[in-house]
Formats: sequence, C-alpha cells, structure tokens
Amino acid sequence: MHSPRTPFGVPPSVAPRAWLRRGDLAVFRSLAHRTWPGAEPVLPRLSRCADHGLLWFGVAAGLAALGGGARARRAALRGVASLAVASAVTNTLGKRAVRRERPLLDAVPVVRQLNRQPFTTSFPSGHSASAAAFATGVALESRGWGAVVAPLALSVAASRVYTGVHYPSDVLAGAALGMGAALALRGVVPTRARFPAPSRTPGRAPALPAGGGLVVVVNEQSGTAATTASLVRAALPDAEVVGCAPDDLRAELERAAGRGRALGVCGGDGTVNAAAAVARAHGVPLAVFPGGTLNHFAHDLGIETVDDVRAALTTGDAVRVDIGRFRPGPNGPEGPSEPAAPGRPHEPHGPFGPFGPGEPVDANGYFLNAFSLGVYPELVRTREYWAPRIGAWPAGLLGAWRALRGDRPLEAEVDGRRRPLWLLFVGNGLFQRVGPAPGRRHGLADGLLDVRMVHAGRAPGLRLLAAAVAGPLTRSPVHAARRRRKVRVSGLAPGTPYAYDGEVGYARGELMIDKLPESLTVYCPVPKR
Repeated sequence: MHSPRTPFGVPPSVAPRAWLRRGDLAVFRSLAHRTWPGAEPVLPRLSRCADHGLLWFGVAAGLAALGGGARARRAALRGVASLAVASAVTNTLGKRAVRRERPLLDAVPVVRQLNRQPFTTSFPSGHSASAAAFATGVALESRGWGAVVAPLALSVAASRVYTGVHYPSDVLAGAALGMGAALALRGVVPTRARFPAPSRTPGRAPALPAGGGLVVVVNEQSGTAATTASLVRAALPDAEVVGCAPDDLRAELERAAGRGRALGVCGGDGTVNAAAAVARAHGVPLAVFPGGTLNHFAHDLGIETVDDVRAALTTGDAVRVDIGRFRPGPNGPEGPSEPAAPGRPHEPHGPFGPFGPGEPVDANGYFLNAFSLGVYPELVRTREYWAPRIGAWPAGLLGAWRALRGDRPLEAEVDGRRRPLWLLFVGNGLFQRVGPAPGRRHGLADGLLDVRMVHAGRAPGLRLLAAAVAGPLTRSPVHAARRRRKVRVSGLAPGTPYAYDGEVGYARGELMIDKLPESLTVYCPVPKR
C-alpha cells in the first residue's frame, strides 16, 4: 500500500525542514523550466541594477527631485533609511545564521543567468529585502508613490529566482525581513501620519469656492512657487494670482489684502512670514500654498498640496494660530543694522527691509516657526548667498559646515543670566525635535514659546546633535529646554545676526521675544479620520 504524498511528491513523514527544502527545490525547478514572456531582456538587467542598492538610491534621488513636494522627499528618505536597516540585518544576522548554498544553475537557461554570480550565502535574499524595505518605507509616507514603486520592487524580487541565484523561500524571507525593517523603523521614527493631529482652535473665514474673492501673491523666485502657481490657477479658476519679485513682495501683499476677501500666498516660510504680518494687520484670513524649499508652517497645518488648500477654501475651514513677535524688529526706528560680511554680502529685504519706499514701517518683527541666535543665522546667511549659485540643498550643507567650524560662541544675557551659547532657539509652540529639520508641532495656538539653549563648549556639532535628538523640556550640561511666555535677550554685540523663518536680521543690543496668541486666521483642511 502506497503512502500519501504531497503535491511535490514528498512523503509527509519526512522531517518538516527537509520537506520544505525539497518543496522549495521543486518550485525552483518548475519555475526554471517555465517561459516568462517578456522577462528575458528586462529581469537580468534589473537584477544587476539593484546590486548594492544602486537602483533604489537612484529612485530615491529622482523621487526627491521630481516628486513635487515634501511628502515625496520624506518618502524617499524613509525608503533609503529602511533599506539601510534591512541591509544591515540581512548581512550581519540573516546570512550568517542560515548558511544556505546557492541553487545549482543546471536547470536555468544560460540566457537568464547573471554574468557575475554572487558568492555570499543564499538565505535570505538581500536584494529582496532591500526592495521590500524601500517600497514599504516609501508607502508608509506616501501611498501613491508606494504604489508606483511596488511593481519595481516585485520585479527585482522575481528577478532573483528568474536568474537562478535564489530559491523562492530566500526571496519570501528577504521580503518579509525588508517589510519588518521598515515597520520597525517607523516604530522608532514615526511617519508624519502617526503624529497626533495638532490641536486646533477653529477660526471664522469665508467659504470661497473656486477661489472667488481670493488674491494670491506668488514670490516668483521662491523654490517651486512658479510651478505651484500654475496648479493654483487650475484648481481655483476664479482666484486672482499675481506674481512678483522679492523686492516687490510687501507692496504687492498690501495691495492684495486691500482688495480681496482673503489673502493667499505662494512661497517658502520667509514669504509666508511677510504675508502673515500683512494679513494680521488687515484682519483678513490667510491661505498658504507651499511653494518654497522649506514649508514648515504649511506642513504643521497639514497643508502639503494645492488640493489641501482648495478643500479648505471651498468649505471655509480655518484655524486661529499664534504669531511670535520680537522687538525691535529688523525695521525698527533705527533702521536695519548689518555689519560688513566680506565674501558673503546679504541684505535679505533691500534698503527698506520687507517694506517698500513710503510704506509704514513696523517696529516689530514676527515669526511663525522659530527665532534663533548663534550658529543657525550664520548657516542661513551662507545658504542664502550660495543657493542661487549651487542650489538650495548644497548651499545648506555648506552653511552647516561653515557654521559648525566656528570657535566663537554667542555671548548673551538670557532672562538676566549671562552665558556663552552655540544656539538659542525660540519656537512658536512646542516642537517635538529641533535640528536641521524641526519636528512637527502639536499645537499652533498654545500661547507658549519653546526655548532651547545649547551651551558653549568643545565640539559644537556634537552638542547641537545632542540637543536635536533630546526631547522637549529637558536639561543637561550640554543644553536646556523650557517653555516661556516671553524671553528677554540682552548684552548682544551690535550687528549680531539672528534668523526668523529663514530670514536674517541684525540685533542692536537687546531683544524682547513674546507671542500674539491666536492673532492670525489661516485656512486649514479638516484632518482625515
């Protein structure tokens, strides 16, 4: 009497591990003898391109450069980070724990085989782990881009069996490991969607379907503003869209606020800063279209695309937010104060600051994101000078390198106590993290300032990094963090640079920093449940 057999012809009495191994081999041979229409000119090349993650680095670079927004850049960064985690686990643990030999190639047609055969062990598939990790990481930040990348990742995984360098189980295990790495990374570094929705104070704003009654001012030299402006015209055909140069920005904002029911602005954080001051002065709601290299304020509102703003305008959904204030501002009664900076000339707003000739000069300065003294203003000055010549991101890296080389800390008296500092950061609301990319704020109308100081000492870069990864409201020998309603900074040398929302000004000896609670109404989409 014959014993029962599995579909692969293996008796169930055989030990499970041997049964799985034989079943795996049977599937491998079956796939090797099958015809894969259209795969011959594609899969071997695709498999080679994915060596050492080069394919995914290229996809990430294209996604960051051409993806059209911050979400795409975050997706690219998370994809690469997930790939790095998966690769480290695969090569240090997976392949050493299970030293499985590669399949024999006698059943695989020569035309499918790779010219250079891998010499590492077979289990798990590193290519599959990297592909799954990258695709999963991208999808966790952006489902749309994840759907675009997923077929490519599946093709890379399939190519490893097609070319005969892995068994099917190697590929499945590698894919599972890659997805697990991406999910584990999300547990350590949450995606933006996993942050709690910021607390919101509802505001009153008119519903403007199709943009009727909205005047949008576009800073034509800010980041992707010109491209975003064309999307605004298509999404809001009844809106008036006006482009202008940076020197004409304030005058154009004043005219727009005087003739519309709402003021719109398209540009980066510095452009939005100028628009917020005008909108507050005229008592009109503000619509923010992210069009700069950095758009922290818009992102903290949950605005990443033109459609987000269009939806809020259609229904009239808006919130009230705080505005940070510092006195005297860059255009106080004494006028701008800027020392000579050989090799790095910088006059961010022209001779009249953000105001034009004959316009009223506001003695105060305002910030929607953060105000800072120390190394960051130096970084901004260098970035602004070099960005038109070498691009925004290379200029930012150059600015960081120059700033961290400095050996002279800032001397200042903060709330009556004099101390040397590498950085004084004052955030408009509590930030979850401070560093090159500030974390998300949970509240935009909490009435408080997020004050952080990095004390002077050796290795400013390491001290700044320690402050960046530390949580809010912490104290250590390296840095301190606390919440205040106002901060007084005195004892500054005349001409000391400060930064506010990506712009640079120069102090005259003393600064008072506080907030104007719930003083600005901004269109804001309702959070998705």
